Amino acid sequence: MYKIKREVLGAIIEASKNTYPHEFFGVLGGSPGEKIVDELIVVPATYGRNFTLIKSHLIPFDSKMIGTVHSHPSYSSRPSKQDIATFGKMGSIHLIIAYPFNSESFNAFDSKGIKTAIELI
Repeated sequence: MYKIKREVLGAIIEASKNTYPHEFFGVLGGSPGEKIVDELIVVPATYGRNFTLIKSHLIPFDSKMIGTVHSHPSYSSRPSKQDIATFGKMGSIHLIIAYPFNSESFNAFDSKGIKTAIELI
């Protein structure tokens, strides 16, 4: 089971609120062996009302990148087909945080889009 530091979730909540009503996208950094998310990496992107265009050619390789996070400006934190396609390319843990962007409105998924448990530490 993955774990996420409370301050990282706080940063995700703030970023999501700041980009609302647009989607927010970021990369999760951490320790793959320990399965701990301890960093939010904001990457070059264009945020839209129901999309985020990631400028992946501007993201440097970093072995600490273990997954992604993005917001849904709706009440649903279920992944779309496009979300799942992105999950398969960018790590092993993926978070979706939905409106109203709080510690109860996010879910974690594996690289295939299957909901998985995550512990707040």
